[in-house]
Amino acid sequence: MAMTTSPINKRFNALAIIIALIITLLVSRLAYLQIFHGRENAVMADNNRIRLLPITAPRGAFYDRNGTLLVTSRPGFTVSLVPIDGPIRDDVLERLAVILNMKLDVMKSKIALQDNPLEPVRIKNDVGPEIITRIQERRDELPGVIIEVQAVRNYLDNELAAHLFGYVGEISDTELAKKKSQGYKTGDLLGKAGLERVYDKEVRGVDGGSQIEVDVSGKPVKMLGKKEAVLGNSLVLTIDATIQKAAEKAMDDRLQYLQDRLGNPNAKAAAAVVMNPQTGEILAFVSRPTFNPNLFNGGISAKDWKVINDNPFNPMQNRTISAEYSPGSAFKIVTGAAALELGKITPEEKILDTGKHWIIPKGNAHGAALGWINFHTALAKSDNVFFYELGNRIGIDNLEKFARSFGLGSPTGINLLGEDSGLVANRKYKQEVYEEEWYLSETFDAAIGQGFQLVTPIQMASLISQIANGGKRYRPYVVSRIVSPNGETVQDFQPDLLGTIPLSDKTLTAIRTALRDVSTDAGTAGYIFNGFPVPIASKTSTVENPHGDDHGWFVAYGPYDNPTIAVAVIVEQGGYGSDSAAPIARKIMEAAFHLPPSKDAADLYAEERAAKQDAGKK
Repeated sequence: MAMTTSPINKRFNALAIIIALIITLLVSRLAYLQIFHGRENAVMADNNRIRLLPITAPRGAFYDRNGTLLVTSRPGFTVSLVPIDGPIRDDVLERLAVILNMKLDVMKSKIALQDNPLEPVRIKNDVGPEIITRIQERRDELPGVIIEVQAVRNYLDNELAAHLFGYVGEISDTELAKKKSQGYKTGDLLGKAGLERVYDKEVRGVDGGSQIEVDVSGKPVKMLGKKEAVLGNSLVLTIDATIQKAAEKAMDDRLQYLQDRLGNPNAKAAAAVVMNPQTGEILAFVSRPTFNPNLFNGGISAKDWKVINDNPFNPMQNRTISAEYSPGSAFKIVTGAAALELGKITPEEKILDTGKHWIIPKGNAHGAALGWINFHTALAKSDNVFFYELGNRIGIDNLEKFARSFGLGSPTGINLLGEDSGLVANRKYKQEVYEEEWYLSETFDAAIGQGFQLVTPIQMASLISQIANGGKRYRPYVVSRIVSPNGETVQDFQPDLLGTIPLSDKTLTAIRTALRDVSTDAGTAGYIFNGFPVPIASKTSTVENPHGDDHGWFVAYGPYDNPTIAVAVIVEQGGYGSDSAAPIARKIMEAAFHLPPSKDAADLYAEERAAKQDAGKK
């Protein structure tokens, strides 16, 4: 009897075939994924649970010439995003934006720039403990938000030498486009100004990182591997911290005194450069008003930036190298050198000063008339009529030539960004800019440092240094050595002689002896340096300012017989140089020569103000 297949068996066989086909397909698919895409899928799986947390290398420190630590790094907290199961949700970003007081589109732009999906997206650096607390309290509402510990720049004395040190900030889109090929990436910090910018590559170090396994909420659960960050190289500066601090305090006290007591309410901007005339080493660098570079860590707040940005005297400007002023009577050093070297006058010849010049009726301040005077008296007393006549004899072309031989009209070459060149008065400039011929009256103005003449404070420090050292023009420099983390010198910087002015001993003696008398009872700064135990040579300047009070200059060097310090100080709208700039220079000299600080009216006023403030706090 033939066997027949029941309907049930037929269905079972069909189901068995279908199951067999499904299993075959699954096995085939599994084999395909394992054999052909196994490595790729393993990486994708790891990406869902493993994150690379970069460790920012601490930037190298800045030391003064004596080993005093000025700039270092400290631990700080960074808020970052780790996308675990895909992009961070908009609602999470919105909550985080409120906590961080950031714009949502700014946050999203940072996310869009991230190239490596394994690395966190750094949203905000150096956040305070109150932000950390708020994030921790809302941890469940902020999946993918993590807190990293990163190195943060620390300027130990806050505003001290801020324009020299500069500051660091997060790399911008424009900067990233230029520096991406050099290894920079989104969220990196880099130098924005000053030494931080010029030596960014040298001090930034090599970043490290940690390979961490995270759970579904982005919380770290296991350390899988770690590469330590390498500290950046340090800079040993030529700056003397003692002189720098003394210069800044003296300037702040004097500016306040000028504003409150001497009738110069806009005396709020100034600059000072202190240099070793024998080498070009910068010993102090001061610009006012200033700023606190620590405020830029993590991005400066809108409130703090408004204070800086609304200041009409521009705290961000480094006046030591990027502000140009008429040199005033200090330029008479150049005019005198040209006249003596060219034989247009001898040190002994006398010229009659009747109060006004006999060709063009330009005269002295306040109508003073000194009678028959020689070169020594004219320079020590800063007589205009005498130097008008020297300009008349020299001519503008020779005066231009000598000014350029001192390095005026060109940057000094210091290794900082933003140095201005100043301007030497000359025929070509006037013709090109004004399309006019040159007049004798303009030569008169140029001879006493007015008119078209423009200089920077660092150029004036170089000028007086050349008189001090016998005519040698050195490139100013602020970094002595670059030192590796293990203490080895990576690069050493030495004095760089740029040129020499062929001034005879007779010319130098005539100029130096006259400058020496400026700081004695016979000169314009005698009352400021009265009783000063170290012999000083100097020159005061008071420069006309069409926009307010006159600017005050003072340049000096000492000791007179063996100069080791050269100083240039400018006080905008400070009035007479002897009242505004010279007292600051004296304080600098006291610090440089390790003398006990003297007290003047500005010191007493500063003590009075401090006492009132303390009383108010109590």
